[in-house]
Amino acid sequence: MTTRDEQLIALVLGDAPASPELARWLATDGGRRELAAYRAALEAFEALHAARPRPARPVIYYCTMPSPIGRLHVAAGEAGLVRIGFGGGEPAFVARLRRLGVDVVRSTAKTADVVHQLRTYFAGERRAFDVRVDLSRVTPFQRRVLMAAAGVPAGKVVSYGEIARRIGQPGGSRAVGQALGSNPIPIVIPCHRIIAAGGKIGGYGGGLARKRKLLRLEGAMAVG
Repeated sequence: MTTRDEQLIALVLGDAPASPELARWLATDGGRRELAAYRAALEAFEALHAARPRPARPVIYYCTMPSPIGRLHVAAGEAGLVRIGFGGGEPAFVARLRRLGVDVVRSTAKTADVVHQLRTYFAGERRAFDVRVDLSRVTPFQRRVLMAAAGVPAGKVVSYGEIARRIGQPGGSRAVGQALGSNPIPIVIPCHRIIAAGGKIGGYGGGLARKRKLLRLEGAMAVG
């Protein structure tokens, strides 16, 4: 059986109506005083909660840039590079960023460093990137796969099976392929350098035409 205090709390919070017995008690002077005290306590608690400053949402800055493989969308935050997107519309890219629970702001200044490095990469003047990457939103397994892919130098290719072996998951080539397929930071994390067994090109989130162009740009061996 619930106590009178529990019934009062449920009534004040709107969780349950007053029972006939409680209603009779609330009609007394003591009941009215007790109900008023509970309501005053609830109002004070709500006012205190409303006055507390809410933490600011993180901000992701983005821009778009032309490239030899089509227009790229680039997004970065205080923790580093968050996403590089191929093609598609800018509104769709921004919508995907907002689903991360962040504020999204267009800024060429905040993305200038990575854009410069991408431009020098496409110009053939750079083969490795020197930018922080933010992989806080990927799974631990995908992070291991992406870090293994990041260790493959330009001009080289390795198989999905080799990446699986490097992370201690022999036989996990399919899972490796799936993890690479959702790489949020392609090019900088060079998942295009990972190919299928037997020298076949395998898959690529940005499309096989882009993958072939990137491999040709880096002087990698021909793949099927």
